[in-house]
Amino acid sequence: MKILGIDPGSLNCGYGLIGLKGKEPFYITSGTISAASSKPLHERLKIIFESLQGIIREHRPDDIVVEKIFFAKGAKAALSLGHARGIALLAAAMADITLHECSALEVKKAVVGYGRAEKQQVLQMVKLILNVKEPLYPDSADALALALCHINTIKFREAIQKS
Repeated sequence: MKILGIDPGSLNCGYGLIGLKGKEPFYITSGTISAASSKPLHERLKIIFESLQGIIREHRPDDIVVEKIFFAKGAKAALSLGHARGIALLAAAMADITLHECSALEVKKAVVGYGRAEKQQVLQMVKLILNVKEPLYPDSADALALALCHINTIKFREAIQKS
């Protein structure tokens, strides 16, 4: 099973792909899709959409996980984030891949054990859990954390079904 986590953003969109072999998650790839802030929003969204489509075509994930909407610092930032999130949802729908959502609180609890963890704590735990030796950027680490959170949800559902 392969799970693609997407941390949407209109300037930087993180993605992270992990696999599940038996009960153990393993790292496949991650990165950040960046669009120049000098470009208009619609052009940045096109770049993100086309890049996500390419990643999905190349890796064929079984599930896609996107962060649930949260309240950004300002209305403009919230609107831009909403547009980028919509692009991620559309990419999943266009590929006919099941979409799941996790809140930032759920992700931090699943990966760090504390819902108010700092970004750096999430990044370090993702590297530790997945045994990633290469540098990770915050957006890609957040995307990998989303995928890990989803794996925990899968394991939890399986445990409930067995009992």
